[in-house]
Amino acid sequence: MSGRLEEFRAFRERMNERILEAGHLGINRFFTLDTKAYEDGALDTRTKEIAGLVGSLVLRCDDCIAYHVIRCKECGVTDAQLFEALNVGLVIGGSIVIPHLRRAVALLDELNAASG
Repeated sequence: MSGRLEEFRAFRERMNERILEAGHLGINRFFTLDTKAYEDGALDTRTKEIAGLVGSLVLRCDDCIAYHVIRCKECGVTDAQLFEALNVGLVIGGSIVIPHLRRAVALLDELNAASG
């Protein structure tokens, strides 16, 4: 795994732990809500992660995009399916999404290289 991916994951995990340790009821509830939203239900986790990726792309949140690209790959989403989802995000978000699309594809390439 590349240094960038390891750094992203380590920082995210460390800071999430730190935030949750503070014991703020509202923040902890929101984190739980966020986690539960992506569990299997009427839609499976895979579909929800794709939806999360599209929403994150439109909102132009690079951390969220990275998280959902990683989760999509972990859930077995193919590159072709990811590009379909990225296209939806681009159409909805417009040309301002292009820099985020570039970073998403760069991360996808890193993930694919790391997995062989």
